Amino acid sequence: MSVALKPLAAGIVAVRVAAETKTASGLYLPDGAKEKPIVAEVKSVGKDVKEVKVGDKVVYKEYAATELKTGGVEYLIIKEEDVLAVLAK
Repeated sequence: MSVALKPLAAGIVAVRVAAETKTASGLYLPDGAKEKPIVAEVKSVGKDVKEVKVGDKVVYKEYAATELKTGGVEYLIIKEEDVLAVLAK
């Protein structure tokens, strides 16, 4: 997937990972009961980003991302300092 956004400096462009629709006990959640996910897959990184690379799944601060919808895809623009963790593969 080619990303139409190129982040500057320590910026990261990512796409939010879909929220779980089923609980551990097997119940399906209605749309209104789902939490907004705070995990995203990195699609592009700026030249000053040191610890995150394209393809990583990251946990970020809930209100730190700027949302931008372009080409039918909702992207998140996150500063590297707002990334809390990289999920192990």
